[in-house]
Amino acid sequence: MGRYNMVRILLADDHSVVRRGLRALFEVRHEFSVCAEASNGRDAVELVLHHKPDVAILDISLPVLNGIEATRKIRKEAPETEVLIFTQYNRENEIRNVLHAGARGYVLKSDADEHILGAVEALARHSVFFSDDVSEILLADFFGQTGLGNNTHQLTSRERKVVQLIAEGNSNKKTASVLSISVKTVETHRCASMRKLDVHSTAQLVRYAFREGLVQP
Repeated sequence: MGRYNMVRILLADDHSVVRRGLRALFEVRHEFSVCAEASNGRDAVELVLHHKPDVAILDISLPVLNGIEATRKIRKEAPETEVLIFTQYNRENEIRNVLHAGARGYVLKSDADEHILGAVEALARHSVFFSDDVSEILLADFFGQTGLGNNTHQLTSRERKVVQLIAEGNSNKKTASVLSISVKTVETHRCASMRKLDVHSTAQLVRYAFREGLVQP
């Protein structure tokens, strides 16, 4: 860890409100110190080289230099700094890309309150940390590559819940209310589920839910 056993953190997100929220979470804990902030990927890399934080928290969609390229540069030029991706996206290709670039953690912004502190602690020990949904995606990817998986494994727990609620006849708005997420997020999970399952209508999605036991007839 950093000096005096304090974990030194760099925050990189193009939204100042996100950086303020993260800083507030860390500042109430004596073992964390935010040593720098950046609003784009290029500045994040430069600040990492200057401040040598233990953990750099990067959004994947940073301007100027995106989070994937920034991660690659940080891990090459400052290998003592671990990279934690903090983003709203859980798309499989982006998860794979940042892991290949050298990130050792991936936390969804929707999981911040529950996971961000533990994630930083894990990376400061040079361990790994992933949000539950991300872990399921990685496992599904593994099972798919090894031929051990089935269609159910392809969906994250949140995607399965969205499919279940839709199959039960709930609208996107009602599903969003039940899960305490936005309608846009419901639509994102719905589209992701249909793409993974190779179905092209709500009727096909409902049939899948009944076939897999997500909904009882």
